[in-house]
Amino acid sequence: MKKTKYHGSSRTICGVGLAALTIVAGCASLPPPTEQIAVSKAAVNRASSAGGNEYAPIPLKAAVEKMDAAERAMAQEDYLLARQLAEQAQVDAQLAAATARSAKAQKAARELQESNRVLREEIDRKAQ
Repeated sequence: MKKTKYHGSSRTICGVGLAALTIVAGCASLPPPTEQIAVSKAAVNRASSAGGNEYAPIPLKAAVEKMDAAERAMAQEDYLLARQLAEQAQVDAQLAAATARSAKAQKAARELQESNRVLREEIDRKAQ
């Protein structure tokens, strides 16, 4: 049997095709990311409860939108995309919650400084 010049190339192409098929089959068998979806939903709810709507509306909105997209991907059984979107939603929600907590702390600090200023003025006025 005479070997042709392209015999090795067809083997390479078959190997690449088999690898691609394995990857596609592996993606199809991913389990639904129900736990990640639940964790991400909880993070979005915590961010909202922490004041995300008032103090961090942009990251909270991004988290909500990504969570909605993750749920749509779940319904379409695109579990890889659903997991990725849920993870991104969780990160956005954590950012929103941290931003809200920081803004609240800064607001409280400003209010405390103002109270201290008013007290000092009153002390100074009475001392005269």
